[in-house]
This record gives sequence, C-alpha cells and structure tokens, in this order.
Amino acid sequence: MVNAKRQYTIRNIPANIDRVLRKRMKDEGKSLNEVVVEALAIGSNEQIRHLRDLSYLVGSLSDKEAKALESEVKAQKTIDSDIWK
Repeated sequence: MVNAKRQYTIRNIPANIDRVLRKRMKDEGKSLNEVVVEALAIGSNEQIRHLRDLSYLVGSLSDKEAKALESEVKAQKTIDSDIWK
C-alpha cells in the first residue's frame, strides 16, 4: 500500500530524551506517539505528509472489488419508501 503506516518498538530511551519528549507532549497537548513521530521527522529531515483526500486509493481496487463497491453505494442511495411515508 502506498501510504502504509509502520509500527516501531523502541527500547532503551535515555531518561533525558524521555523527559524532553514527555514535556513536549504535555506542553503541546499531543500524544507521546505524535511527539515522537514529529521528532523522527525532524531528525530525518523529512516532512510529515497529511493526506487530505482519498487519491491514494484511486486505481487500487480490482475490477471485482470496484463493482462490489459500486453496488454497495447504489444500495445506500436507494430510498425505502415504507420508511419515508
């Protein structure tokens, strides 16, 4: 998948780095995960890309999956006249 997220388990974090990360977490009102990911991005001289749409999904479905999705969407648009009298 193009934008797959990865998970890490990091051990033996020095106490001074832990203190800085946890202080930043508290000061910025963010989760520890958000703060660590930001620190990794800064340290690797990369930017965090926030996806604002679903363009990465375009073309990712097989023909069979696309037809099934279209069928489900069509069913969701059907008005049940017994309910909406």
